[in-house]
Amino acid sequence: MTKLTRRSFAASAAALAAGAAIPVRAQDKPVIKVSSLTLPVFNPLVWNVMKARGFDAKHGFTLDIHPYPSIAAFYAGFATGETDVLIGGPTIFVKLAQQGVPVRIIGSGFTLADLVIFAKDPKIKSLADLKGKQLAIDMGGSQYQVVKIYCAAKGIDLGKDITVVNANFAVARAQLEAGRVDAALVIEPLASIITKQHADWHSIFNGAEGWKEITGEAGWEIVPAMRADSIKRVPKAPQMLLAALQDTAAEFENNTAAADKIANETLKLPPGILTAAVESKRLQMIVKPAWDPAVKKSITDMMERAVKAGFYDKMPDGAIIYAP
Repeated sequence: MTKLTRRSFAASAAALAAGAAIPVRAQDKPVIKVSSLTLPVFNPLVWNVMKARGFDAKHGFTLDIHPYPSIAAFYAGFATGETDVLIGGPTIFVKLAQQGVPVRIIGSGFTLADLVIFAKDPKIKSLADLKGKQLAIDMGGSQYQVVKIYCAAKGIDLGKDITVVNANFAVARAQLEAGRVDAALVIEPLASIITKQHADWHSIFNGAEGWKEITGEAGWEIVPAMRADSIKRVPKAPQMLLAALQDTAAEFENNTAAADKIANETLKLPPGILTAAVESKRLQMIVKPAWDPAVKKSITDMMERAVKAGFYDKMPDGAIIYAP
């Protein structure tokens, strides 16, 4: 052994003895990239709470949040493969699948309980009372599809019997405030904000109640989906993500004050809004695997009804519902 080699060996041995020379790194956790929104809705709050509470690390992955300023960009990020995961409307995933996006629904998420239609006129008590009147609603969203399917089941032609004014949630609320429409559709957290600011407004339709009335199930407002190529890259990603989502749902329910604080700090929601949404039972996050027979049946039923209503030409391949 040469003098130089002996010195190098001795230095390395001394460093190892001190525990500082060549650190032993744990295997890097897989990164799961998720589409989020910069809008004050509960979709980004799911990821914010998950990250703040460290549920991603707990279940063996690193959450990488990609915020988007609009719904269109939000879906586009997932469609192009910029992100691995998106939480969105189950019926909208039919459209993505038909466009060739390798979407796989991996579980359940928020029920339709957070979909609410408000009216100011006390004489308007149901959607049937809106005949001949105007409803502000986002026609590009899955919420519109749910309401139209419900109306059709009740013999109401949404768009003919009820005039539709295309408006996103914030604009719909403003239209009702200004008296330009007779009712407006919103989702949480705007629904809880409205109940605090407008005591004279009342709900004439709740998505979960309406969907259960015609199907026997509460239905799903949004569900988590992952790209098939992302699952191929990280085969256990669906199970890891679902476990973290279940912890996040439990945080909303059992540690609401802490989640409310995160909502205020990250989304600038007024204090108490998340708490109000949870306590009102409008915010119901129920996370189960998509391959659970009951969950698979309820999600498939929603997609089938959207196809039957004419929103899409045909059902996607059965692989859209992921199974390990």
